[in-house]
Amino acid sequence: MTSTRTYAIIGCGMMGREHMRNLALVPGAELIAIADPDAGSLTAAQQQAEALGQNVYLFDDNAAMLTKAKPDAVIIASPNFTHAKIVRPVMDTGAAILLEKPICTDVADAEDLARAARDYPQLFWVGLEYRYMPPVTRFIERIHAGEAGDLKMLAIREHRFPFLVKVDDWNRFNRNTGGTLVEKCCHFFDLMRHILRDEPIRIFASGAADVNHLDERYDGEKPDILDNAFVIIDFAGGARAMLDLCMFAEGSEQQEEISAVGPIGKLEVKLPASEVTWSPRGGTVDDAGRRIVGHAGPSVETVETPTDALEAGSHHGATYFQQRDFHAALVNGTPPLITARDGYRSVVMGIAAQQSIATGQPVDMRFSDET
Repeated sequence: MTSTRTYAIIGCGMMGREHMRNLALVPGAELIAIADPDAGSLTAAQQQAEALGQNVYLFDDNAAMLTKAKPDAVIIASPNFTHAKIVRPVMDTGAAILLEKPICTDVADAEDLARAARDYPQLFWVGLEYRYMPPVTRFIERIHAGEAGDLKMLAIREHRFPFLVKVDDWNRFNRNTGGTLVEKCCHFFDLMRHILRDEPIRIFASGAADVNHLDERYDGEKPDILDNAFVIIDFAGGARAMLDLCMFAEGSEQQEEISAVGPIGKLEVKLPASEVTWSPRGGTVDDAGRRIVGHAGPSVETVETPTDALEAGSHHGATYFQQRDFHAALVNGTPPLITARDGYRSVVMGIAAQQSIATGQPVDMRFSDET
């Protein structure tokens, strides 16, 4: 059986073009078509395709592209608020789907799509690719191997640059993005569930728009997206997780830092340093049962990411490794490693955090077995 499969991309803004660059690195992944209603984005995609040696057809209409190109798989990288509308016609064709995060921007749409995807006969994968950053992947492997023991605390810090400019400035408003804690942070909520292998039961958050976009106006309307937040999550098994987000910290040496602590010790990973640090508790226990800290120091493992994968995107190689696994699943007929259920639950967590900020109250949550 041939390993070649044809691909189309809907939405060729920044993320769509990142997918183009990474598809070029995956053997057997043949990009044949791109659709986007924005002429500027299509032109940029055409120029990039020529530079990559990709022979693609360009469409300004999704339906025409699906009918004429008939791809085996479709990557949907359009603005968040379009996902619910765009994905259904793609499902009608029976193509495999990689739907960029967030799966949708509100709970009802996300739940409906998760239910539909559960019975979809083809591959349906949600693009929560932060699991695939090689240092983060290694960090998770070591946690799941039990190096820190039964985790009690998990902390994720992202201190980064502000939201970038997008076509028609769609990412400046909660109604289009679902809110910063959906748009940006569904990645981190997915990581929490994946690392802890558990589900959230309560979320409490504090956040605001304090620095970025305050002087911007779009048709007289002021942006309402948050630029900083703390989010605390209680999980069913007793662990606690925290997100520390700041989007006016572009001077930070490390953009992302994740730490996990259990009774045996602490594991942490930093990006872009690509270091996984292990800090055992060590020491001995005295006659009173008190732990005496010993002299065992931390050890650091540096996890390299291939240069071509790093240069093909802005997600520390994650897009390439996710596309590699997506393509393998498509060829081999195996299930998705990141499901619509994962996408739905990450959105619900983000929306609950946004709600907590708006009300000043914690939000209790429970997921059904079906979603």
